[in-house]
Amino acid sequence: MKKVAIYPGTFDPITFGHIDVIKKGLKLFDKIVVAVSNVDNKNYLFDSDERIQIVNKALFFDLKLDKRKIIIISFTTLTTDLCKKYKSNIILRGLRAVSDFEYEFQLAGMNRKLNNKIETLFLMSDVENQIISSKFVKEIVKLKGDIKKFTTKSTIKLLKEKYE
Repeated sequence: MKKVAIYPGTFDPITFGHIDVIKKGLKLFDKIVVAVSNVDNKNYLFDSDERIQIVNKALFFDLKLDKRKIIIISFTTLTTDLCKKYKSNIILRGLRAVSDFEYEFQLAGMNRKLNNKIETLFLMSDVENQIISSKFVKEIVKLKGDIKKFTTKSTIKLLKEKYE
C-alpha cells in the first residue's frame, strides 16, 4: 500500500522553504498531495488557479520533480477530509522558527481531535530557507528587490508580472 501525505498551504506563492518540505516528504512517502487552500477568509495575491499553475511550474518545469509522486490540488474543505479522500493519515507541515510552532501545534491538535487516526509530521526546511516566507517574498518583489534566492524562476516571472 502506498504511503500518501497531504501538504496543505496557501502557497501564495510557493517558496524554496515549501519546496524543501516537499523534497524531504518525497524521501518519506510514495506520494505527496500538495493541497492549495482556497478558503475565503484569506487575502490572496494569486487566485487558486494561478497558485496551482505556479506550483506546477515550480515543481515540474523549474525543478523537474517526478510528476508521478506529486499531486497538486485546490481545496476548500477540512484537511482531515482531504486525508480521507486520498487515503492518508499524515499531514505534512513545515516549520521555520519557534514562532511557527505554537500555531502549528494547535492546528495539529485540532486535526487530531477531528480524526484521531491522523498524525501531523513537522519538517524543517534547510537552514538557508528557514527565514523565507511568502509574505516577505511578495514585499520584496513589490519593492523591486531580488528574490532569486527565495523561489523558482517561473514563480519570480509571475510575481513580477503581477506587480507591473
